[in-house]
Amino acid sequence: MKWTDTLDIAIELYETHPDVDPQYIRFTDLHNWVTALPEFDDDPERSNEKILEAIQLAWIDEAE
Repeated sequence: MKWTDTLDIAIELYETHPDVDPQYIRFTDLHNWVTALPEFDDDPERSNEKILEAIQLAWIDEAE
């Protein structure tokens, strides 16, 4: 997975952290959790606030 795979990342995060409310996650934690996903294969430095926000929003949608 790459940073651009926001929906796939959100699904993985939802399955990996089912007890977390994504509305209240800090971007630093989100970044760390994304880069720790087994299938994630992108440069950790390529993320930015816009990408992290898109992942967070997709995760919120997935959780609902």
